[in-house]
This record gives sequence, structure tokens and C-alpha cells, in this order.
Amino acid sequence: MDLKYIFSLAILVSQISLSSTQNVNVVIQGATPIAETDDNFVCATLDWWPTEKCNYNQCPWGKAGILNLDLKKKGLINAIKAFNPLRIKIGGSLQDQVVYGVGGVKNCPNFMKNEDSLFGFSQGCLPMERWDELNNFFNQTGVKVTFGLNALLKRNRSEIEKGLWVGDWQSQNAGDFMKYTISKGYKVDSYEFGNQLSGAGMGASVEAEQYGKDIVVLKNLVKELHPDPKTQPKVLGPSGYYDEKWFNSFLEVSGHDVVDGVTHHIYNLGPGDDPNVIAKIQDPSYLNQVSQTYKGVLNIVNKFKPQSRAWVSESGEALHGGAKDLSPTFADGFWYLDQLGMASTYNQKVFCRQTLIGGNYALLNTTTSIPNPDYYDALLWHRLMGSTVLAVTQESNPNLRVYAHCAKKKPGISIIFINLSKDSSFNVTLSNYEHQGRNLRSTDVVKPNFEFRGSKDREEYHLAALVGNIRGQIVLLNDVPMFQQKHLTFRRWSQSLSMLPHPSIL
Repeated sequence: MDLKYIFSLAILVSQISLSSTQNVNVVIQGATPIAETDDNFVCATLDWWPTEKCNYNQCPWGKAGILNLDLKKKGLINAIKAFNPLRIKIGGSLQDQVVYGVGGVKNCPNFMKNEDSLFGFSQGCLPMERWDELNNFFNQTGVKVTFGLNALLKRNRSEIEKGLWVGDWQSQNAGDFMKYTISKGYKVDSYEFGNQLSGAGMGASVEAEQYGKDIVVLKNLVKELHPDPKTQPKVLGPSGYYDEKWFNSFLEVSGHDVVDGVTHHIYNLGPGDDPNVIAKIQDPSYLNQVSQTYKGVLNIVNKFKPQSRAWVSESGEALHGGAKDLSPTFADGFWYLDQLGMASTYNQKVFCRQTLIGGNYALLNTTTSIPNPDYYDALLWHRLMGSTVLAVTQESNPNLRVYAHCAKKKPGISIIFINLSKDSSFNVTLSNYEHQGRNLRSTDVVKPNFEFRGSKDREEYHLAALVGNIRGQIVLLNDVPMFQQKHLTFRRWSQSLSMLPHPSIL
């Protein structure tokens, strides 16, 4: 990291309160990167769910599905434009029941409730008129598109094993869809194969060997239709929960140079109606458990596909639409920012949040498109945290989570501090691995072999809950409610970094 000076940017997530204070030394190893993310690491999804989709006696999707979302909402448009660009993945549970209204498909029905079908809905269709509207919207907002393809097309349910689908994947409809997309000049960055069909699956599954053969068919189709490697969309898969044996077989069968991104899903806090989700969000030992999944995916990619990348192509703190009274609140940011940090340290190239809009776990309010607190977390990360990931150590307290990257646009380091503690604040001293024996001032962030000119000019972004209510939906950025703040501003550091706790949960 050839830096003339250090310019530090800090995101501090906490709540102002009186409490005990602990001194913590944070060591940043700035000389050697430990991982590299994609420049568009932050990603959000759009889902197929219709208005009638309900969980836990509530129906939180409204008109936020791919087929019925109002693409002219100014709030939605401006929220996406702010990322410049935002990666959006189109997919979700119903994607394996979507046909594309092109070529030989003459009947293009909407999803209808049907208890005998997967997830309680019949097969649906994407009309090309809607695909045109979506692409006009993507062009207007500068979206980088990942599109999830139907991987169950023309397969049949097994007569022997419940939930298993058998037979070869038929690529004709996907091919016709891609040809139409090419003819219109629409840009798709990547195609993802299927949704949650790995291992035992969610509602449906496909055997790993069969899935491996089928993704080779998809890769050959993409190469045939996009002969120029420079403009060829990436092929991603398997897009499901990590199952070591299944992933091993899938990657072994698919062979080299087929899967450009090994994708998996994360919902590590359980179902949305679990009353313990708030406790899990604040429990560092519980949050750490998912690191085994990240580690497993990284190891398997290094073993079979060292040229590929690991992606989290769908994630949420809670399943089935999220937790109604928690997902759209400030408290969810403890989980979300920690996952962004943890995933990046395990070389996950992209992290897609379920969803941009729709359900309880959306970054934007489903009805008004007003940002929920996690939207600001995502935007700050996207603007400040660069792709180069640095090693960070601090052994004083597990409630203080720290992640560091090279800054995105300015030379220097961006650091995020997350305080999970209910009753402790932290005075943080930053030091470099070669200077652990020195008691450096908090203004000293040192790297060997460069000219140090000091780092008095720093930017701090303090995120806190209004009046200490972490289950509220108003987030303060540098003490200003975000609905009053038009631009992301900064203020200079004080002599030391103070990480203050959030209040106890009653």
C-alpha cells in the first residue's frame, strides 16, 4: 500500500449513553491485504413475490415485486442513483417458477395462489414489455444487473424422493430470453442459475451432479451468444445454502472455467418470528458462528475454483420476509454492518442484501420508498470502504467489532467500529503491527516505509439511534436525523475515538 500519508475515515455505530469506559488498542496491519472485494461489493435484491405473499399473519410485500413495482417513484430512483452504481440481483424463491414471455411462450400468466405448487404459487411469467420497462429503469439509475434464471424449467418431481426434482434442464426459454436481451442492447453483468436448490433445498432440490452438468449447459449458451469474452456475462451458482458435500460434488462436476462466482445464501439469525432475534444481534459469539460458513465456502472455492469468486448472493438477518419489528430498525445495522465486515475478510466478493424494497427486511420502506436505517449503512460502506481488506486485531472486548479497508477514493484507511455492548464505551488507540509496543496517540496510524505527515484530517461518521431507541427507525448521522440531512457530512476527530454503548434492551 504505497501511501504518502494516512487519511482515515471512520464509521462508528453506537448509542450515546453514560457507562463504564475501557481502553482498547486496535492493531491494523496495513502492509499486506488479506482479501479483495468487488468494487460493487454492496448489492441489493429485487424479488418476485406478489402482493398476496404472507408470513406470520402479515403480508409485507405490497406492490414491491418485480412485476408490480412502480418504477417511476422518485424516492426509489434517487435512492439507487446515490450509489452510482448499485448492483441489483433479480431473483428469489419464485424465480424457478418464472418463464420468459418470448419465443415459443404464448401464454404469459401472473403468479396465482396455488397451495399445490412450490411456495403456494403457480408458475408466473415475465412479459418482455415488463423486461423493457425494467431495463429502462436500470439504465436511468445506473444499475449493475445480476439476473437469476429458472433452473427447474422442464424438470419433474421425483416419484421416489420428496422435494427432489429430476431430469435435464431445458435451456430453450433462457436462450430465447438472452437473445431478446442482446437484440435490445440491454446489459446483464451476470446470470445466476437457480435459487436455493442445493443440499436439501428450500421446497425443491436438485442433485449436485445434475446441477453441475446443467450449469455447463448454461455456460456454453452464454459463450455462444456472447462470443466476446470482454462483454460476456458471468455465470454464477449454485445460489443456495452451503452444504459441503453438495458443493464439492457440484464444483467437481462443473469443471474449470465454468462457474465465475460460487454463490451462497446467509440467513444466520433464524426465522422472522423468533423473539430472540434482538438478543442474537447483540451477541458476538452468535454473530461469529456464521464465520464457519464463510470459511467453508472460501476453502471450497480455493480447492476447486481458484479463478472463481465467492459471493453472498442473498442475505438477511431473518427468514421469511424478515422480523417485522426489528429488520427495518436501527438495531438491524449491528447485524448488517458486521456481516459486511466479516464477509469481506473471508474474500466474499459481493454481498447482496434481501431486499432493496419489499418485505420487512428491505433497505427502503415498501410503501413510501423512504430509506430504512440499513440503507444509510449500505451507502456509507459503498462510498467509504474500498475493495482492499486489511487485517485488524483487538483482544480486549468481543463487543467491539472493527473492520478496516483501504479507503475507496482517498489515499488512506477506512475503519468501521461497531459497539455491541449495552454498558461499556471504548477509548480506542490505533497502532500498526510494527508498533504494538508503543502507546501511540489515537491520531497515529502508522505504516512502515512511508513518509508520515500525520492524520489530523479525518472524517468521522457517527451512526446512532434517536434518543437511544435502537428499535426505532430514525438514524442519526453525526447527531443529525437523516431525514433532515441532505448530504453525508463529516467532522474532525477528537483526540481519541470514543465508542459509546447502546442502551439495554428491556
